[in-house]
Amino acid sequence: MLALEDGTVFEGRAFGAPGERAGEVVFNTSMTGYQEVLTDPSYRGQIVAMTYPLIGNYGVNAADAESRGVWLEGFVVRELSRIASSFRAEADLDSYLRDRGVPGIEGVDTRELTRRLRTVGALKGVLSTENLDGDRLVDKARRHPDLTGRDLVGEVSVDRPYDWDPPDADAPLRVVLPDCGVKYGILRCLRDRGCQVRVVPAATTADQIRALDPDGVMLSNGPGDPDPVRCVIEAVRGLMRDPPAGRALPIFGICLGQQLLGLALGGKRFKLKFGHHGANHPVQDLRTHEVAITTQNHGFCIDADSLPHDDVEVTHVNLNDQTLEGFRHRHLPVFCVQYHPEAQPGPHDARYLFDEFVTRMKDRKQT
Repeated sequence: MLALEDGTVFEGRAFGAPGERAGEVVFNTSMTGYQEVLTDPSYRGQIVAMTYPLIGNYGVNAADAESRGVWLEGFVVRELSRIASSFRAEADLDSYLRDRGVPGIEGVDTRELTRRLRTVGALKGVLSTENLDGDRLVDKARRHPDLTGRDLVGEVSVDRPYDWDPPDADAPLRVVLPDCGVKYGILRCLRDRGCQVRVVPAATTADQIRALDPDGVMLSNGPGDPDPVRCVIEAVRGLMRDPPAGRALPIFGICLGQQLLGLALGGKRFKLKFGHHGANHPVQDLRTHEVAITTQNHGFCIDADSLPHDDVEVTHVNLNDQTLEGFRHRHLPVFCVQYHPEAQPGPHDARYLFDEFVTRMKDRKQT
């Protein structure tokens, strides 16, 4: 049973692990990539409903995991495929969730659920295979804490630094990445461009980052509200403060990384009605007028009008709702996007942004 805080109750068939989990219910419009959704740390604290009606038909495998675990609270589908027909499959979706302690529900009218979330906005919910008293579950959903104000980054970040699969011990570029919930796809894109990536805990300070002597800093995706993640906001401010002439560190932010950069620059964040979750969101580059189809997963956004426009140029906007999708600093080698240029899964239209980051790091080394 899936119960929402507005009193709506959906019944279906259980799969995955038994149990009861609560979270914010959101929908994802991707047709494929369900394993990447499951393993994206940005879904911490959320129950995800897939709008595509058949999920699980190609199974799961280790290569498609985007992190070290499954982070969402529950999974909602119209129909679960019991057959994994891909030659790459190493397990089926049912057993994958069961082994990782995550409950799922199938047989739900996901079209009705999606229409409700689009109309009312994201709602808190409880998914249970144990307690089938709808009224009690609705009450639990109403009492569950909101995502606003909760620091979920601390729940997904690593405890100690590590090096991501170095391409070469003598790779010319060193990137430090405070882990706010990074997807492996981001790390792969950096590695494929010859970068050594040092992943550090989110609480790493600006001085500690500088001590690693990086050529650039990547601010990763991550879950929930950016405002409570003060450690990263203060570190970003420290990295941008009074750099030596020509030696400012290039900084590239993705998703939550953009929000943290915006707050560090004095901007304000707001919560989207039902968030952007899927692999088909059109974004326009205001400099070239080109449109990219992008992968997105965020429930908060920076108010473009709140940014200091003497220092910041808006570079990208969402064509569905005109929200901020990218900006750059006018005087420092700092830029960001709200969407996921690494995709995983989804269109690869925006991977050129990693090349831009590499170019900025190389330019700094040559000064």
